[in-house]
Amino acid sequence: MTEANWGISETDVLSTIGDALDRDAEAVLATIIGVEGSAYRRPGAKMLIEDGSGIGSLTAGCLEDEVKGLASEVIEDRKPRIETYDLTGDDDIWGMGMGCNGVITVLLEPLDERYRPVVEKVLNGEDRGVVTVIAGDRPLGERGFYDPNSGFSGDLPGWACEKLTEPTATLTERGATNTMEIETTEGSIEVFVEGIEAPSNLVVVGSGPDVNSVVELAKRVDFRVTVVTFRGALASSDNFPDADAVRATSPTQIHDDIDFDDDTYVVVMTHNFIDDRLALSEFIETPVPYLGLMGPQERFEEMLEDYAEEGITITEDDMNRIYTPIGLNLGGDSPEQIAYSIVAEVLAVANNRIPQHLTERGGPIHERPEMPLNE
Repeated sequence: MTEANWGISETDVLSTIGDALDRDAEAVLATIIGVEGSAYRRPGAKMLIEDGSGIGSLTAGCLEDEVKGLASEVIEDRKPRIETYDLTGDDDIWGMGMGCNGVITVLLEPLDERYRPVVEKVLNGEDRGVVTVIAGDRPLGERGFYDPNSGFSGDLPGWACEKLTEPTATLTERGATNTMEIETTEGSIEVFVEGIEAPSNLVVVGSGPDVNSVVELAKRVDFRVTVVTFRGALASSDNFPDADAVRATSPTQIHDDIDFDDDTYVVVMTHNFIDDRLALSEFIETPVPYLGLMGPQERFEEMLEDYAEEGITITEDDMNRIYTPIGLNLGGDSPEQIAYSIVAEVLAVANNRIPQHLTERGGPIHERPEMPLNE
């Protein structure tokens, strides 16, 4: 597995799964379904294995070769299987020299058409819940899909869907995972429930050379990126090769081509005071939770004075969404370092985090499920 294959985004992993389905490839999908203690990745992390190569990551390299080695057996048997790896240090094999310090449970399953609904819907911008049987009275790997608008589809029996609808809706909305046990008079099962979120949208407004650094980094961390330029001649995908879309418009017509919702984040970096001022006044009318504005505080205060003269009201809630100067204080001033600080700040807001050193954080880095394990 090359470094490029290991470090790709979750969206790219899903795209690769879709490509494998289109080719009817013999491939294995490996998914972490449980973690006890510390681990590099959390439940829901995926790796696709085809011809001995892996796309995506389950750990920082501790288990990938072992999991890839089992893929041929899974393909030959045409049956899913669950493997548990103890990396805590107590096990003679897996506990020696491994960077993780937890127990990791992995579901390996032959890739087939049953997974296509997840790929197509999520890549189309729709969140989905996925429920997979991992033990009990139903076959291992039997699966149901949850649509927030229409409920369950797939192979799960009705008695299981009835019990799972509410918790699956919650996990889908949060993009979270959990393992749950369902017991009824009609049967009992243990399932792995995962909410798979469609990529959040990042709109980068500007056309300067520093835009590409932000776009490239944002794509690596799974944003769907649209570049908006007010200079029509520069609105070419050749100028912004990593962007998902490039749009040319004017500051006052930006709503015509792009929809802005509460899962869209905006970075304004035109380096033009008038364009920035006009664009920001338009973005304030949208529900976006993050408006990052390039430039010093004094520049923004001048904008506020202009808004006041024009009768434009900037509320306290608006001010809480505006981040200027943009980015975290990382101390660098090269385009790449500035881009890191910008994308890091957007990630923090998107993940509802207050930036801090992890060494100062008490408890686990990742959130643990707050829902009960048994239903």
